Amino acid sequence: MKVELRHPSSYAVARCFIQPGEVINVESGAMYAQSLGMRITSEMQGGLFGALKRSLLAGDSFFVSKFSSPGGGWVDVVPTFPGDIFSLNVSPGSGLILTRGAWLASDIGVKLDTQFGGAKMLIGGEGLFTVKCTGQGEVVAAAYGAIDHISLKAGEGMTVDTGHLVAYEEGMQVNIRQAGTGILNSLKSGEGLVMDFMGPGDVVTQTRNPQGFASFIQSLLPKNTSN
Repeated sequence: MKVELRHPSSYAVARCFIQPGEVINVESGAMYAQSLGMRITSEMQGGLFGALKRSLLAGDSFFVSKFSSPGGGWVDVVPTFPGDIFSLNVSPGSGLILTRGAWLASDIGVKLDTQFGGAKMLIGGEGLFTVKCTGQGEVVAAAYGAIDHISLKAGEGMTVDTGHLVAYEEGMQVNIRQAGTGILNSLKSGEGLVMDFMGPGDVVTQTRNPQGFASFIQSLLPKNTSN
């Protein structure tokens, strides 16, 4: 699969070019347009248990759409929220961890598996479950807002707010902690959980926090005053 990114930043589109006989997986409902003659089927990625994990735990669709074409063609995929799109290659021994709702499409050789983010993430309520991409091929993912792609060298580190994290390379040293020295300080600063990353490896972040935006919209909604 070859990926061409169009309309970058707020309303990006990823055009996935498919060779004759090639098959790609696409998030259900993410197809925006396609070339004529494309064949579409649906299946439960990872079987019934894997599909349930993706749907109930990671917030992705129960079914995955499979696109193919005897003569080749293309499929345009987009996320449900405004923002940018990126693609990264995974290979055996070099997987990719994606946060909730980021996965859009991938080569047939890429395996998707939902995994638990840890007890601290459960307490914070952010990024509780992630999607692990392993195998061989290209992965297309989306971010809310603009993307920053940081390549950390050995010995280099950075700290990312969990609400702004999109993806990171499997095998990196990762530590989840509170932003402040205690719950009270975290409340004062308005920051919650953060993740410390130590290279080597790649980290992808988004400039907007979807959970923060959802909380903002909820605060504007009329309150129920009925008795």
